[in-house]
Amino acid sequence: MNLAPMRWLSLPLLALCLAISSAQAANTPCSGRKGGIAGCDGDTFLCNDGSISASKKSCSAVFAGRSNIQPLRASEGGCGCGSGNYCTGPRGGVYCLTPSGNKSYKRR
Repeated sequence: MNLAPMRWLSLPLLALCLAISSAQAANTPCSGRKGGIAGCDGDTFLCNDGSISASKKSCSAVFAGRSNIQPLRASEGGCGCGSGNYCTGPRGGVYCLTPSGNKSYKRR
């Protein structure tokens, strides 16, 4: 029995499966360097690095029934990520301050 055609069919199928799984991982809120999901601030995902996710998904819908987490850190401006408060920049960008002091912008 000749298995050569079977081998040629299995390679594209394997490549397709790998592409789908990597695309699926890229669509996860707080993926990559953000370290995963720490909790919710309403509909916004809070990431383990202290920033907010630009995901269009609703965190409160994904984690229905779970309580919101406590604020990560009180900030001087009152707009720390996780506090529920956001600041508006001079050009209209809405952001919160991460524990390291960096701005994390909300998606428009």
